Amino acid sequence: MFEFSGTLQIQSVDLLNSRNSENRQSHHTDEFECDELIVRRGQPFQICVTTQRPFNPKSDQFCIFLHLGELFAANSQPITVPFVKEFDEGGWGCQVAEESGQNVILWVNTSAQAAVGKYQLSVRSGAGTYDDSKLKVYILFNPWCRMDAVFMDNEAWRQEYVLNEIGRIYYGTEHQIGERSWNYGQFDKGVLDAVLYILDRGGISPASRGDPITVTRVISAMVNSMDDNGVVAGSWSGEYADGVNPVAWVGSVDILLRYHQTGTPVKYGQCWVFAAVTTTVIRCLGIPGRTITNFASAHDTDGNLTFDVYFDENMKPLEDKNSDSVWNYHCWNDCWMTRPDLPSGYSGWQAIDATPQETSNGIYCCGPSPVLAVKNGLVNIKYDTPFIFAEVNSDKVFYQRMANGKFKQVHVEERAVGHCISTKAVGSNAREDITYLYKHPEGSPEERKAVRTAAQYGNKQLADVEAEDIGDISLSVESQDGVSMGSDIHIRILLKNGSGSRRTVSLSMAIAVMYYNGVCKESFKKEDCNVLLNPGEVKTVGMTVAYSEYRTQLVDQSAMMLTVSGIVKESGQILAKQHTFRIQTPDLIIKVHGKAIVGQQIVAEIIFQNPLQTTLHNGCFHVEGPGLQRPKVVQVGDIGPQKTISITERFTPRRTGKRQLMASFESDEMSQVHGVTEIMVQ
Repeated sequence: MFEFSGTLQIQSVDLLNSRNSENRQSHHTDEFECDELIVRRGQPFQICVTTQRPFNPKSDQFCIFLHLGELFAANSQPITVPFVKEFDEGGWGCQVAEESGQNVILWVNTSAQAAVGKYQLSVRSGAGTYDDSKLKVYILFNPWCRMDAVFMDNEAWRQEYVLNEIGRIYYGTEHQIGERSWNYGQFDKGVLDAVLYILDRGGISPASRGDPITVTRVISAMVNSMDDNGVVAGSWSGEYADGVNPVAWVGSVDILLRYHQTGTPVKYGQCWVFAAVTTTVIRCLGIPGRTITNFASAHDTDGNLTFDVYFDENMKPLEDKNSDSVWNYHCWNDCWMTRPDLPSGYSGWQAIDATPQETSNGIYCCGPSPVLAVKNGLVNIKYDTPFIFAEVNSDKVFYQRMANGKFKQVHVEERAVGHCISTKAVGSNAREDITYLYKHPEGSPEERKAVRTAAQYGNKQLADVEAEDIGDISLSVESQDGVSMGSDIHIRILLKNGSGSRRTVSLSMAIAVMYYNGVCKESFKKEDCNVLLNPGEVKTVGMTVAYSEYRTQLVDQSAMMLTVSGIVKESGQILAKQHTFRIQTPDLIIKVHGKAIVGQQIVAEIIFQNPLQTTLHNGCFHVEGPGLQRPKVVQVGDIGPQKTISITERFTPRRTGKRQLMASFESDEMSQVHGVTEIMVQ
């Protein structure tokens, strides 16, 4: 017979927290590269309590306490997890699972509304409380739990939007979509602590840490460095000597670890960096999320829900007045949650944007805005829906200066912004077009109604020019697809006379190098001409931009904008068109030699060929891959004209399964060069 005399004293507590434990596997946290207990809220986990004498179920009880943050922190109120006969689904409680002599296995259930963060656990028995600073429990959001606000009822989606560490990010222009791989690395060593540090820096109260609406809004503010010394400092200057060129990053891990170590913003980022780091942060916390690219994305600086372009009396662009811009592309995030703060129907995907563009309630943050509200022009629905609506569905309005100095609207393009809205497809590396989630089909009655609705809520006058101007001359632009860096560019402008009379068109063409956020440098090449068109005639006007002309002009993303404007002499018809295109950079080749086995070193060769007739200075490679290789920078110096260079990287895989190794190359003269290869680790 067992001896049950005396109060029950606890000798030790085992959190059963190793990566291959039942706890970690059932909570989908076994990929995290750390040996702490990481669980998802609203779902029970087990701990083992060892006592000095056998446990008596009739008279003995345990009580568990969870402190958010440090145990002895001021104002730290513990959560008491009571002993219960039956679990209340989604509520706090603990009960005995099994007992064997002096070992008692307890089930512990957390609330599905629990604050996310790092907790200190302690256990009380009749003889007092057992504390040990090693008893740390991380509690995360749980998209597998029906009671959780981030519940997602689709396992393939959860695998992609919570557990996938590798992403594809799309860039370029709508006609020339490029893609690059990104290491989100949400399970890499140190990333979870870095993410919780961001929440601490964001000052979220314990009461709000369980609410994904508040958490994602604070993340959208904290990922950029404006007004809170957040994670990434933005720069669009082209000068990055005191940091890293934004196009050189291949993942979020390096950025988050640097920020956690120094507490100061990491230099530098642009929109895809802000969005990719945000994806890492929300997936790490357990909020389903994805990186979105919107091509021809409007930045409405004056809040009037239209994108405005100004010309002088002769239809030459007024470069100093054009403050609204259409970014070639812009990246932000979708995250998944319920919206109990809104009328029903607005749960599901919400847009958040960590790129600092305009303030929201005085802070550089944006969202979460229900994607459905954006689609229907319901810009009264919070948060920041007018700004996101303008990005995907504002009309482009062209204004001409009159002799009296005032401006009149001369042309409206209804289909100028919000094209090919893209994200990585579930379960593959294909590009999925999700434009239909953000807007109704272009020109459809529903889409025009959304624009009118937005204008009404915004108290704005809709542009009152006929969208398709009555005019008999039509103008379109064609540029070559896939022009490689170092080649000349050939552009064709097609003019068609749809009338029964002769027409004379005076045409102005200007080429400017364009930062990807739509800001153009001053035009570096201009041409004017007069074109005579017979009735029904189609004529082509050619324009060539030689490599020698654009070589010294290019900025990071190798994009340019052609602005064509003109006046038809006989009818006074105004012509205006803007066309963006980009120069393509080469890809890196990555070759892996040998079989990939956990714990055994393997070799990868990374090869780059300089396509230019000039030397590239200060070349360096960035290499990383989740479960394979920690972020690393390799300096290679100068690379001569058309020379090939290769580097050999040795690394030791840490986790099994399908993995990807990524690299990028940057130099003073060329960047936006990437490569990726897939590796199956045994």
